Amino acid sequence: MNSIELFAGAGGLALGLVNSGFQHKAIVEVNKDACKTIRNNNVFDYGKKLYEGNIINFDYTTIENEIDLISGGPPCQPFSLGGKSQANNDSRDMFPQAVNAIREKKPKAFIFENVKGLMRKSFEPYFKYIILQLQYPSIERSTNESWEQHHAALEKYHAQSAHTGLEYNVTYKLVNAADYGVPQKRERVFFIGFRTDIHINWTFPEPTHSEDALIWEKWISKDYWKQHQLLVPTIDEKTLKKVEKIKKKYGSSKPQYLPWVTVRDAICNLPDPQKAHAKNFNQHIFKGGAKIYPGHTGSYIDDPSKALKAGTHGVPGGENMIRYEDGSVRYLTVRESARIQTFPDNFQFEGSWSEVMRQLGNAVPAKLAEKIGLSIFNALIEIKGLT
Repeated sequence: MNSIELFAGAGGLALGLVNSGFQHKAIVEVNKDACKTIRNNNVFDYGKKLYEGNIINFDYTTIENEIDLISGGPPCQPFSLGGKSQANNDSRDMFPQAVNAIREKKPKAFIFENVKGLMRKSFEPYFKYIILQLQYPSIERSTNESWEQHHAALEKYHAQSAHTGLEYNVTYKLVNAADYGVPQKRERVFFIGFRTDIHINWTFPEPTHSEDALIWEKWISKDYWKQHQLLVPTIDEKTLKKVEKIKKKYGSSKPQYLPWVTVRDAICNLPDPQKAHAKNFNQHIFKGGAKIYPGHTGSYIDDPSKALKAGTHGVPGGENMIRYEDGSVRYLTVRESARIQTFPDNFQFEGSWSEVMRQLGNAVPAKLAEKIGLSIFNALIEIKGLT
């Protein structure tokens, strides 16, 4: 099935969609280093379909194929808790360009991802405006029309009994990547839309992993520590209370889900990056200087990582640091960070360390993208009558 990837970054969402069966007819990205990353990985056919430049200048008429899916992560700085949070007043708000792509190519479906901050109460009017734009992309905003005026026009159209323009059924959900086997507590909102004329009844794929199951394996069956050939550590009072609740909830039957994947699970077969033989692993290079200070404590090795971030000044909150049992910390290597984002080990990132960490911090975990992508792919296959 044919797809277009917008705001591709390093290609986490694009990679997951390739693995779920979609074929990109165009990949659009403006950042030069991210474009180098896409070109240097043959999963994207060495970037032959890549358009490097501002999406505003992209010509959709150059794509002759019928498009089944449009996907992407519109820049999230306007809504990020770590940014200035200017939303629609921020020039980096690219949701209008995502809507324009839908209007131009009329795909059967779309998938867009953004930060949890977009769902804050203060953004609620604009959030509703985004949903209406995605529902009715043919109701275009005029040059002199404010977003509030356009919002009112969309609401009026929505209230009508008869709709004649392009229309989508839109579903959104706040998703924690850890619930789908990603070693990272990364909460992001996903917008999924299907064109109303193809009559698809679709729901988000069910979670496969849970924190309850991880706590069970750590503190009830103790299988987690056995698997890693470690002594069972002393349990703290806060965790003990969680364990008692889980025992009461499940009795003698373990949770039905798989356990959350931890940082240790993700990197256990990589060598210590400070050892000489670590250089044999792709981009597994030690970087010194990691330290703890208030609000910057790292990610505990026996839990999923905090959400990797793309801060302009490095690693806000210490999300890009491992915190060991003794309280010591070190920076994740590029390869370890890539595993946290579920990129394959042969995936090569281009740019300086800070630029690569920015690419990784902005990426959609490839495994999560594949799971959501596969559910969309299967829904579209069914309406095409294919197997």
